[in-house]
Amino acid sequence: MSILDIPTLHQPPKKVAPGTFLIQDIQHALGAPLSVYLNSAVIQGAEPVIVDTGSARNRDQWLQDVFGLVEPEDVRWVFLTHDDSDHTGNLSQVMDACPNAMLVCSWTLVERFSNAYEFPLRRCRWLNDGESLDAGDRTLVALRPPVYDSPATRGLLDTSTGVYWAADAFASPVPGGPGVTPIDTVADLDPEAWWGGMVMFGIHALSPWLSMVDATRYAACVKKVQAHGMSTIISGHSPVIDGPRVAQAFEMMGRLAGSEPPPCPDQTVLDMMVAAMGGE
Repeated sequence: MSILDIPTLHQPPKKVAPGTFLIQDIQHALGAPLSVYLNSAVIQGAEPVIVDTGSARNRDQWLQDVFGLVEPEDVRWVFLTHDDSDHTGNLSQVMDACPNAMLVCSWTLVERFSNAYEFPLRRCRWLNDGESLDAGDRTLVALRPPVYDSPATRGLLDTSTGVYWAADAFASPVPGGPGVTPIDTVADLDPEAWWGGMVMFGIHALSPWLSMVDATRYAACVKKVQAHGMSTIISGHSPVIDGPRVAQAFEMMGRLAGSEPPPCPDQTVLDMMVAAMGGE
């Protein structure tokens, strides 16, 4: 077995608000009963939007899911949150398939990613943190989440539905593994497991700089984002966060600075993973 053979589980697109769908793929952890969501989104409407372009690893299914919700020629906007491979994996295919789409990103993203993708600059719209986009029947706001692993990161708030795409923020693993049915929303997660997952991902995978920030100033930044009044949070690596869990998620996010994470996986863990793969 190679790392590319780690099993994944496809989930059909999940409707999270009128005309808003979460595109879901779930990657099972190797040697642990955990799974991680690899999400993106589609916003239907007067000017349809694809939010991030998934991973190349499940390209065929991802394209089927997305273009089962919107016709390629109808797509008006492709919003790219940042330059990680699981968010840019099908960018070239999407832009080729959607001739009427503009690519919404930022100078930072173009500067960082232009060695891997030849940006069609005449089809680009640069949107900085706090700026908005008129998408016909809705206004979309580029809103950077409190934690991130790339300076290019911009989340996306749909003010018509209150749905906030938080890029990699609010990430948490979920119980899983082959044969385990994935959970539907974070309401199905054990609260301690949810908090532990957010700490592990938030510090080890996204923002190790949290150990260097002033906790009070950081918490104020979290509240500033929360003040936009989201009703639902969807992100690249979390089940849906909705209802009273939105406030809970922000409260947890506000406590990340200064939190003690579990030990980061080391060579011992890698050795165990290689052994589980049959020594390859």
